[in-house]
Amino acid sequence: MKETPYAWVVVWATFVCLAVIFGVSYSFAAFFESFAVEFSAQRADVSWIFGLSGFVYFVLGAGGGMLADRFGPRTVCSAGMALIALGLLATSWATSLLAVYVSYGLLVGLGIALVYTPSIASVQPWFTTRRGLAGGIASSGVGAGTLLVPVGVAMAIGPMPWREAMQVLALSVLVLGLLAAALLRRAPAAPTTVSGRTGAGGSATGLSLRETLRSPTFRWLYLATVLASPVMFIPFAHVSASARDLGLSEALAVGLVGLIGVGSLVGRFAIGLVADRLGRAQTLVLMQLSMGASYMLWALAGGHALLALFALWFGLSYGSIVSLLPAICMDYFGGKSVASVVGALYSGAALGNLLGPVLAGAAFDWNGHYLGVMAVCAVLSLCATWASHQMKRSGLARY
Repeated sequence: MKETPYAWVVVWATFVCLAVIFGVSYSFAAFFESFAVEFSAQRADVSWIFGLSGFVYFVLGAGGGMLADRFGPRTVCSAGMALIALGLLATSWATSLLAVYVSYGLLVGLGIALVYTPSIASVQPWFTTRRGLAGGIASSGVGAGTLLVPVGVAMAIGPMPWREAMQVLALSVLVLGLLAAALLRRAPAAPTTVSGRTGAGGSATGLSLRETLRSPTFRWLYLATVLASPVMFIPFAHVSASARDLGLSEALAVGLVGLIGVGSLVGRFAIGLVADRLGRAQTLVLMQLSMGASYMLWALAGGHALLALFALWFGLSYGSIVSLLPAICMDYFGGKSVASVVGALYSGAALGNLLGPVLAGAAFDWNGHYLGVMAVCAVLSLCATWASHQMKRSGLARY
């Protein structure tokens, strides 16, 4: 199927959607201290907010994908943006930490679930030869949102109360998010070809969700996602708090999340071109290993310089991994149920997103440092690298 000009509209609309939802998700770092002070909570208690939100959107991402396969990405993503805005508004009115768990953790998480998988999965069926590049550009919206939104929120919290900053964020999501979601479209069905890669009447080909779940290739990929998820999400919740422990200012501490976004942007743009040449599966193996290795810098950091290098290195590795996953799903399992398959894969990150930051916070509350957390993450990353290698060995990409 020849790539149409509107394919790139979908790419950039997805970029904005992902920037909005993950800007909201990772702005948690800017609100972390405000929540702790407002509700007199320990780090483990505050970390449940971030963990719950991630758990919800990863578990329900498969449902969001199924809804998008049926109703189209525009309708589902628009509903998700409205829920995120509502959740942020409700959080600004919260009078207890339990209320924040419900509004930010559950409602915002549900909104993200309705945007994340449907938007990112809508890109791959539009492309053939430049699938890796398109996926990298679209998913780099996560990096852009991670870079801009938490830092912007941190700057806003200075002149205004955190509740007002939350309300401004809600309005921004409602306006920008709905505009971007309105541009999403399904890819037109490819014409039937002799090769058999398209179905009768031009329907998309590939494995069904049930067939994919039975595939050894998917099972290895799912295991790699489960193992890597704590490694991916602990820094977003705790690297800023770690910087504050070293005496860094609030701006520098929250700015580290922005630097993760910078690294993620670079990784997502660059990795598509690299992976299209080296192979996406092999590139995934290398990036899993790289993400674990980056933790050495966090362990050695005694000030801003090494923490900044860690944030950039980690962000590059993390961004590369996340941008590769939808394209790998399309490569191995085809476009027949791509949104549902991507959603099912992302559910593997749910438990790590929920428990990783919470257990890291509990470990700090118990020991007063993160060294044990870093050691566990290094081991998990090695295991994820091994599982990714097994995925690569289990079969060849077919679509």
